[in-house]
Amino acid sequence: MSVHRDANWVPQHFIMVIEDISERMKLEAQIRQAGKMDAIGRLASGVAHDFNNLLTVILGFAEIVTNDVGPETEQGKDVKEIMKAARRAAGLTSQLLAFSRQQVLNAVPLDVNSLIVDMAGMLERLIGEHIEISTALAPDVHLALVDKGQLEQVVMNLVVNARDAMPGGGRITIETGDATLDSSAFHQEKIVQGPYVMLAITDTGAGMSSETKQRLFEPFFTTKAAGKGTGLGLSTTYGIIKQSKGYVWVYSEPGQGTTFKVYLPRSISSVPTAPTAPSISTNRAKPSETLLLVEDETGVRQLSKRILAAAGYRVLDAADGSAAEKVFAENADQIALVLTDVVMPGCGGPELAERLRLKGPRNTGDVHVGLHRKPRRGQNRIEQLRWFRSEAVHCRCSVDAGT
Repeated sequence: MSVHRDANWVPQHFIMVIEDISERMKLEAQIRQAGKMDAIGRLASGVAHDFNNLLTVILGFAEIVTNDVGPETEQGKDVKEIMKAARRAAGLTSQLLAFSRQQVLNAVPLDVNSLIVDMAGMLERLIGEHIEISTALAPDVHLALVDKGQLEQVVMNLVVNARDAMPGGGRITIETGDATLDSSAFHQEKIVQGPYVMLAITDTGAGMSSETKQRLFEPFFTTKAAGKGTGLGLSTTYGIIKQSKGYVWVYSEPGQGTTFKVYLPRSISSVPTAPTAPSISTNRAKPSETLLLVEDETGVRQLSKRILAAAGYRVLDAADGSAAEKVFAENADQIALVLTDVVMPGCGGPELAERLRLKGPRNTGDVHVGLHRKPRRGQNRIEQLRWFRSEAVHCRCSVDAGT
């Protein structure tokens, strides 16, 4: 605003410029929120990765001890308790990885209505007899493009959250339908416009304040009493939906209940994908063959070496790409398979694989390299290592050193 004066410096009128900055303020709020969630996600991912490596070692050696002393002995029972606690901790790391969007998802065309119907019995047992659950499933709803197991986790998390908001009883309503999202200022984040499949879960509980809604998806944030919850259920839900290229919004007022609306990408397919069993190669590696194991985590490397050696292999090991190249150069004519982690400091698994192939005997490329890829849904690293121990003869997949 400025003042317009005459020659005698007497104010004559004011000039005022008014600009609507609501859109800019909304954008700035979106950027701040996205930056905060991204920073928390990076921290959660780093903590989960390091902690998961420690749990891999704890669980792996605990299982070896159990097999050595027997599961029914006193020592075996003690170790079993250690393993139970470690597996609970592993569940927390899985939730952190979901929030930080580091899980491997298998998105397929999925009928959300069928998923809800299939889960109905389990959900009723989950919430108890004091809460009524009802559904409003839209007919002919399109298929969503989402990981089935992860969406089941989302539904369970939201239903449990609704249950806990109604200790005295109430009603939960699960609704589905097609939706089209636009760039309405109502949304609190930038969205990709287009068709989606909507899943809503509503409760008649106490609702929540705006302050609670602002922190709702932060890891370890909870309004429950100490020991009543981890504070990871909703953050896990947030991570799964965002990694699935969807959105989750909450509508709530104190005393008015709460509605969570999840928007999932709509599939262009009209036929759901039927589950298929993974195929396992029957080609077997020969005991006493020499393997080169490359893993930067000391405990995981020692555990992997122990498992593979117990299966009859001669195992050479290295902590990084440079050490692996040196070991390979000294034993190239003996090494039948190189088993390497994917992500390592300096030289990652794919790059190391290419280097070793070029250095193979007579540069023929006859060097077989297996990569520790990220675990698929439901499979963590200790399960991969257990597979090595029980089915180590398969570890070379289709490789047959005798041909």
